[in-house]
Amino acid sequence: MTNLRTSLLSIAVLALAVSLAACSSAGASGSPSGEAGASGAGASGPAGQTGISGRAIAGPVCPVQKSPPDPSCADRPVTGAVLIVRDAAGIEVRRATSGADGTFEVTVTAGAYVVEPQAVTGLMGTPAAEPVTVNDGAITTVELVYDTGIRLPAMAS
Repeated sequence: MTNLRTSLLSIAVLALAVSLAACSSAGASGSPSGEAGASGAGASGPAGQTGISGRAIAGPVCPVQKSPPDPSCADRPVTGAVLIVRDAAGIEVRRATSGADGTFEVTVTAGAYVVEPQAVTGLMGTPAAEPVTVNDGAITTVELVYDTGIRLPAMAS
């Protein structure tokens, strides 16, 4: 029964990865580019650009995490994730959609914002809203991790 469950989960994850790769879509308020990283102020933006860039990824993709990590089990980009950017008053100021590589970018003025990832069909967990501070002339990067749901529930002892 455990082997059957593992096989079915592996097939479901593979099908999800293939369907996500096929559903490429560019950002509505920016191009799907930028670098992933921990939240925080990034390097100077191109030609003084100010904004938020990031990457939406999904993991885990393998039922067992190994040490050292197996490269084939690396988190996968999430294509088509809708991300709402709200200002300090909670008003939506931008909306972006992650590209085929999971990246997104929006231009905003310097200030405090919250990036709100929206649920993605086929993924069980949606990342929490991510507060970011954008400095003038800099790109702030954020990495948003969606949960694939591949983990099996803990067994009671």
